[in-house]
Amino acid sequence: MDFKNYYKVLGLEPGADDKAVKAAYRKLARKYHPDVSKETDAENKFKEVADAYEVLKSAEKRAEYDELRQYAEQGRPFEPPPGWQQPGHAGFSAGGRADSEYSEFFESLFGGTGRFQDAGHNRARRGQDVEMELALRLEETLAEASKTISFQLPQYSPDGQPLPALKKTLTVKIPPGVGNGERIRLKNQGAPGLGGAAHGDLYLIIRLVAHPLFDVEGRNLILTVPLAPWEAALGGHITVPTLNGKISLRIPANTQSGQRLRIKGKGLLNKTGEPGDLYALFKIVIPPQAEEPVRALWAQLAEHAAFNPRALWSL
Repeated sequence: MDFKNYYKVLGLEPGADDKAVKAAYRKLARKYHPDVSKETDAENKFKEVADAYEVLKSAEKRAEYDELRQYAEQGRPFEPPPGWQQPGHAGFSAGGRADSEYSEFFESLFGGTGRFQDAGHNRARRGQDVEMELALRLEETLAEASKTISFQLPQYSPDGQPLPALKKTLTVKIPPGVGNGERIRLKNQGAPGLGGAAHGDLYLIIRLVAHPLFDVEGRNLILTVPLAPWEAALGGHITVPTLNGKISLRIPANTQSGQRLRIKGKGLLNKTGEPGDLYALFKIVIPPQAEEPVRALWAQLAEHAAFNPRALWSL
């Protein structure tokens, strides 16, 4: 069976919003309506446009269709994947059209005993999708992590009445390189379906926990590194932390406060496993409450250095 690109049918790009989908459908429906159109094969084109709109106007159906579209765009012959059930009897109608008028492609995905049913007729219905946040430490994104999660699922009786929530615990594997706000889909781990239909899906929304030392900029990390004035002036080697251990860092002489030093490959991973970088952000700090001998040395330094940090000001 050939895969039908419903976006192309409506003359849209995959990112089109609901308003654009509705406007495109109305325009083409007027163009191909069999009662008024003089276009060649208008009736079949009208049905195809209606099929496309039926899918793309629904967020749930559109999400499932987009999943199949990505599969088809990989160049594989289209077949409804496991979990899609073939049509067996009338499912839902749109615009007064009987199910027999739907295309074979539409029927294979959404018709009859498929995943999308008319809930108002007490038929089998796919379970609800469920979302939950999952907190991860930055360190946990560097390698595959196993996390045990507990959550509750809504469930209903066959006649649609709410039942006590179903408690569930899972151990899930989180792939390396996940980012803040990313959604991970766990298929069929959502709410139970009605009438023997499939469960919904569980979506984990990743939330990266703020780190006490590192700030995040994309896949790069920023570490504020305090330096004593003599360390900044003379340079040398210091030990700094990273997400996977300590390293020795050479401080250049005459380092200025606010200057950055790049440490390659010590940031967060991306999806391909390539690491970002760590940037050391230097901050010069003064020892607190200096004793009189120390203050005397500062005074000698000020006299011998004869340095005015505001010399460039034009006041």
